Amino acid sequence: MKGIIQPLKGTRDFYPELMAIRNWLYNTIRQVSESFGYQEYEAPFLESIDLYAAKSGEELVNKQSFVFPDRSGDMITLRPELTPSLTRMIAQRQRQLTFPLRWWSFGPFWRYETPQRGRTREFFQWNIDLIGVDTPEADAELITILATFFKSLGLKPQDVNIQVNDRHLLDGELAGIGFPADSRREISRWIDRRDKLGQAEWEEYGSNLGVSNTQLKAVKQLLKNDDLWKKSNELVRAFAALNAMGMMEYIKYNPAVVRGLDYYTGIVFEAFDISGNVPRAIMGGGRYNNLLADVGGEPLPATGFAMGDVVISLILEGKGLIPKEMGGSPASILVTVFDSERLITSLELAAELRSAGFMVACYPELAKLPKQFKYADRMRISTVIVIGPDEAASDQVTIKDLTTGKQQTISRRDTVKILMGLKA
Repeated sequence: MKGIIQPLKGTRDFYPELMAIRNWLYNTIRQVSESFGYQEYEAPFLESIDLYAAKSGEELVNKQSFVFPDRSGDMITLRPELTPSLTRMIAQRQRQLTFPLRWWSFGPFWRYETPQRGRTREFFQWNIDLIGVDTPEADAELITILATFFKSLGLKPQDVNIQVNDRHLLDGELAGIGFPADSRREISRWIDRRDKLGQAEWEEYGSNLGVSNTQLKAVKQLLKNDDLWKKSNELVRAFAALNAMGMMEYIKYNPAVVRGLDYYTGIVFEAFDISGNVPRAIMGGGRYNNLLADVGGEPLPATGFAMGDVVISLILEGKGLIPKEMGGSPASILVTVFDSERLITSLELAAELRSAGFMVACYPELAKLPKQFKYADRMRISTVIVIGPDEAASDQVTIKDLTTGKQQTISRRDTVKILMGLKA
């Protein structure tokens, strides 16, 4: 093993069983996204660092992005997120697109982070956005999509919740406490760190920002006020819409949810594992009405969220919600090769069955039948077909169902019809 070159730090090898899980997650995302009328799109994996320099947080650009010069000397990056690319794509064709846009994507992203449980440097991420509508009901639609996704995976409200806040509401409360406008962004970041730091460390952080004892007490009271959302017309309307769509049981108001990136402008939300086994947020999102104008387009309201595959996979694995039968062969039928004389006959039958719409593997070499049956069992192939000398002499085949152990010898011309019956 010493001579084998290892994968890069923070990346993953997707062996077939892990690829099956990734595809299962992708297919669930597709089904949920399309059930709400969202269209799939994709953006380049490489972008100019300039796209992020003016639109994303300084930490993302200067510390977390993989940045390098191309052969002409231009600074480019492996994309660390998708929203700037999305807004650039919309700005390029803003006059030709039909609004509102409902778009989604699932693809790879890269961030130069310290790899740890729940965080890798290369990851796959679901991005979904509603562009062109500036209403709390639009925000509620995105939150409902997320809750629907959780529900479709078997995650219940006692497993996960979606914590929601309104940046406008928080900003107004901070103004009332006496924080000047030019300090509120930093104070908001401090509040966002409340659940990530110990109490003493968090208070010291606030003191270093100039937070007085009176202001500290007021902020603590603010963060304990579970009814504060009633002062926000946006949250009142969003929660009414969520209730109408039957997803309010997944929702929790949390005045400490701020979201770290600079471009969020209104309702924001994050989802968490209630058990605390995976303390990192599952996803984050919210309203970002200013970003399109920042990339040269005409102003457009927008709301959306992003969810990586790593944390949600850990949660699903911990709760036993990943289907155990995944990772086998996509073929449901194995045509065996009895001997060299029957090889061509086996290949012909396999081709005939594929033409009829079956997923079929033909054993690729001469081997004893027990070995071929063992292979089918290990690859979770449910049906095995044998054409031995006796079957060939009478133009028959023997079909064995490995799930039930039942076996039958039939006329070869009836093979498709019999298999269709087994499939049904």
